[in-house]
Amino acid sequence: MAQAAAVAKHPRAGRRRTGTGAEPRRLPYLLIAPAGLLMLGFIAYPVLSVFYYSLQHYNVTKPWKNGYAGLDNFTRIFTEDPLFWSTLGFSAKWVVVQVGLQLALGLVLALLVNQTFVGRAVARALVFSPWAVSGVLTTTIWMLLYNPSTGMSRYLADLGVGSYGTSVLSDTGTVFWAAVVAELWRGVPFFAILILADLQSIPRDLYEAASVDGAGRLRQFFHITLPHLKDAIILSTLLRGVWEFNNVDLLYTLTGGGPAGVTTTLPLMIANTGIEGHDFGYASALTTVAFVILLFCSILYLRLSKFGGDRT
Repeated sequence: MAQAAAVAKHPRAGRRRTGTGAEPRRLPYLLIAPAGLLMLGFIAYPVLSVFYYSLQHYNVTKPWKNGYAGLDNFTRIFTEDPLFWSTLGFSAKWVVVQVGLQLALGLVLALLVNQTFVGRAVARALVFSPWAVSGVLTTTIWMLLYNPSTGMSRYLADLGVGSYGTSVLSDTGTVFWAAVVAELWRGVPFFAILILADLQSIPRDLYEAASVDGAGRLRQFFHITLPHLKDAIILSTLLRGVWEFNNVDLLYTLTGGGPAGVTTTLPLMIANTGIEGHDFGYASALTTVAFVILLFCSILYLRLSKFGGDRT
């Protein structure tokens, strides 16, 4: 009785004895702390180091010029480097064309494989399989297809379309669309997967009620399907836009930024400046500018699209 009275008078002491105090509440955070610290180290340190080196002259081939640069690298980007503006313009063109076409084709494929038909599982597997292929392997496949001696151009020439020995990757007039087609093959399944997952969550009752009211398929698509897919489309286009802007592997291995630099994106310019030019200070400044551009465009896109708002 005396012990019970003591516990009643001092409830905090009782909680300490039963183990329901602050320590058990801290236990989950202590368990995830090692993983959190590792993630912080692998993410925060590279980001901060890029910001640091963007303010430095740091070229491993010219160590005598290394040192604090202040804003010199950024001044050089905006006032002295015409290549920056050309690559930024091509990056914007690449992102708009890729994301637009991938969204349209992915939506069509998702609508098709969402229907009930014989062999639907096989059709879905074929549609989604390119997404599992790496960028370098995708490039290898399309380089073989674009090969002027053994690829598609040879067979098209046999049919009277084009001429023998022509390479779409070496022609400035065709290389852009050749790269677009190769990236579409890999990127369309991303939209198809996300949109199909959201399509399957739409209640069938909505379509049945719309049919009873006399709404046709086209009207149902614009008034039921698209409003329901709004958030999925906004999020997927944002993610894919960021990924396409940062695309390096396919363009680097397929065209190398050529011919004549017409397929050089800003991230590819950054890679060439840092890896081939060894100018890590200037490459870090370019990376910082690219980060700010992506951050601004992402926030603006989410605000204008009203992501998470009313679907109606």
